Amino acid sequence: MNNSSGPIAVLVGPPGAGKSTIGRRLAHALGVELVDSDELIEAAMGKACGEVFSELGEPAFRELEAHHVAEALHHDGVVSLGGGAILTESTRKLLKEHDVVWIDVSVAEGIRRTAGERTRPVLKAANPEEHYRNLLETRRPYYQEVSTFRVRTNSRSPQQVVAEVLHHLENE
Repeated sequence: MNNSSGPIAVLVGPPGAGKSTIGRRLAHALGVELVDSDELIEAAMGKACGEVFSELGEPAFRELEAHHVAEALHHDGVVSLGGGAILTESTRKLLKEHDVVWIDVSVAEGIRRTAGERTRPVLKAANPEEHYRNLLETRRPYYQEVSTFRVRTNSRSPQQVVAEVLHHLENE
């Protein structure tokens, strides 16, 4: 499904699923570069992605993010997208051209991994568990829509997850 120019794989998934960890290890295993859309935003704006989100608000942030996702999808290697990038219709359309791996995690594990993090304003809520559950339920249909492969990270080492993704990519 991968086109001749562009990434070998695009990683999507909710906060705490392990996209950054899996992305780094997958890129290393393939001997290619990792491009993270959140890092592109941070480099362009000169501040942490969470700060940009808080300052701009979600609608303006998603617009900015869509621009950087489109830029990232021109890179070879592995591309990792921010957890909410799939909320933008133009991004979902672009992803149809790529091999998209949904790095998935259960609500309980996602909450455990993101608990106490102050760098993710999208997760700030009076009831973090309920908020995370709602976030996953809202985004799940979009992850399903764009992904060509799904891998769960619960109770699995990054090496196991990367091995499964590599197996998928070899059989594409």
